[in-house]
Amino acid sequence: MQITSRDNPTVRRLRRLFTDGKARREERAFALEGARLCEDAALSGVEIRTALYTARAAETYAAQLERVLAVCGEAHEIPEGLAGSLADTAAPQGIFCLCGMLDNREAFDTIGRNPPRRGYLALESMQDPANLGAVVRTAEALGLDGLLLSDGCCDIYNPKVLRGSMGGVFRLPFVFVGEMAEAVRTLQGRGLTCWACVVDGDAVPLPQAGLTPRSVCVIGNEGAGLRQRTAAACARRLTIPMAGRAESLNAAMAAGIVMWEMTRGAVPVE
Repeated sequence: MQITSRDNPTVRRLRRLFTDGKARREERAFALEGARLCEDAALSGVEIRTALYTARAAETYAAQLERVLAVCGEAHEIPEGLAGSLADTAAPQGIFCLCGMLDNREAFDTIGRNPPRRGYLALESMQDPANLGAVVRTAEALGLDGLLLSDGCCDIYNPKVLRGSMGGVFRLPFVFVGEMAEAVRTLQGRGLTCWACVVDGDAVPLPQAGLTPRSVCVIGNEGAGLRQRTAAACARRLTIPMAGRAESLNAAMAAGIVMWEMTRGAVPVE
């Protein structure tokens, strides 16, 4: 069936899910845009409830759309003008999906009780969706056990996070831990070592930290860094040595360097 009206309930719902984090939480649903991202969702086992596509997209992205249509609940063709009004990007490809929220949210209670393989990264109040998307992409690529997110972090289903993660959100376990300092104390009570990542010449230089799979590295807010109580709760402090004159690194870049150090000696995950 073709949908042509901007007032169609499915169209309105998709538009709301693109722009409103509260609506995403209430409906436990999120929206995707783009041939590659929608295909990745389909291949990763995401519940695709509805797909919308243009005739041009059906021709240009036939293989990707076929994989989406094979698993979606319902699908509708839409005109180019309607696709343009829905799009969250400057050059829409004409494929959109309405998806159910993921079940890859690892339970906090399991962390530290099951043997970790490559360790966890924790983010406190990371608010830039581009940064969060980049961190998710890197964490998933390096095979981390999961990502811990405090209160104040950007919505993991924000369209910019989803695009920046390049599908990593669909595969990386993530846990919402609430107040990070309290989560740190709990994890250390289970025998994990939490490292506060700080800009401090007195902290342990990253190459000398000797990170293990039972390490949890905690990265702070883009502007303010870690809260004082969170840094104080961590058993150890580490810093990335810098030879230049920059005072600090971009949060996503710092996280990437830390994650590489966490995993560089790990056995490849099969």
